[in-house]
Amino acid sequence: MVAEVRGDLLALASEVVGEDPFARVDDGTKFAQPAIFCASLAGWEALGRPAGEFMAGHSLGELAALVAAGCIGERDGLELVALRGKLMQESGERAGDGSMLALMGRGAAEHARELADAHGLSIANDNSPQQVVLSGDRRGFPGAEAAAAELGLRAIELPVTGAFHSPMMAEAVPAFAEALKRVEVSSPSGVTVLSAVTAAPFEDVRAQLAQALTMPVRWREVLLAMRELGAERFLEVGPGKVLTGLVKRTLRDVELAHA
Repeated sequence: MVAEVRGDLLALASEVVGEDPFARVDDGTKFAQPAIFCASLAGWEALGRPAGEFMAGHSLGELAALVAAGCIGERDGLELVALRGKLMQESGERAGDGSMLALMGRGAAEHARELADAHGLSIANDNSPQQVVLSGDRRGFPGAEAAAAELGLRAIELPVTGAFHSPMMAEAVPAFAEALKRVEVSSPSGVTVLSAVTAAPFEDVRAQLAQALTMPVRWREVLLAMRELGAERFLEVGPGKVLTGLVKRTLRDVELAHA
């Protein structure tokens, strides 16, 4: 779809990354992130660039949301995404044997903190009441998996190249923060963009994007905050329907749609 809807963006991504990121999307987050970013903006384009009253993005999706809201230019956003993916992959490779562990089942959100603290892990993604992802050194996974099973939860290690959204990504922060200083950031035009770091409207885009590398994605809280602000219809523009499923598991009496 990206080639059909936004061939110019795909060409720009190939220029920035050095090759077509879609051709190597399975070779690590340095390629996956630019590909997902392009797919998200292409999906938004295919729907006629809907503005809405609120925008938010899950992890990398924050940059796509900020571009769609007019806060960051498209080329700047793509260059930041490519750098973010590269830095996170390199940080993951240097930091040691890090990965991510998904907890699924009723009570996942309630028990995630105790499981993380008990096994030296961090909460990476608070996705829904039934799904939370932990991040950190793999040595803590067996104990966390066993404890999760005792609580009736299912634990699955994710096929990722590092312990994203955890202190193991700290090496990636300085270079990313430096790059953010060089990017022009504008106020959103007629839309409120929520940060997944604070689950509230962005206050300092540069600082919060840098913090997001090591801080958890508070997606469940973002959805609750958007509903509290009056959001009634949620439209997913990225590839797949994962976020639509998370909305369904978190909120009731809302309308769902996707690209």
